[in-house]
Amino acid sequence: MALKVLSVDDSRTIRLIVGKSFRPYDVQVCEAANGEEGLAAAAREKPDLIILDVTMPVMDGVTMLSKLKEDPALKTIPVIMLTAESGRDNVLQIAKLGVRDYLVKPFKDTQLIEKAGRIISLQKKPAV
Repeated sequence: MALKVLSVDDSRTIRLIVGKSFRPYDVQVCEAANGEEGLAAAAREKPDLIILDVTMPVMDGVTMLSKLKEDPALKTIPVIMLTAESGRDNVLQIAKLGVRDYLVKPFKDTQLIEKAGRIISLQKKPAV
């Protein structure tokens, strides 16, 4: 059974990069454009991993992460945060919320796959 990854980012480009990064693997990528949509998608899809942007309209990633961690059905889903800021205070804030890892934008797809592979068991798709 394919793993599910939820990509939550207001940038369509970033969501496309995340989707492309996981294409060689047995992974289904779901998308949401903000934290509110992301919470609904997390509850509906029960992903194995969430790739979550920090800065978004409607509901930002930090608020979404806080709400995830308050929900008994969702709090164990591992999260990798995407942030444009690598500042120590910013990183400490998201670390306190229980994020598993983070990536600073712009990032390479190999960095994303490396970090995701430490959290979920990525399997290459069989050659057709």
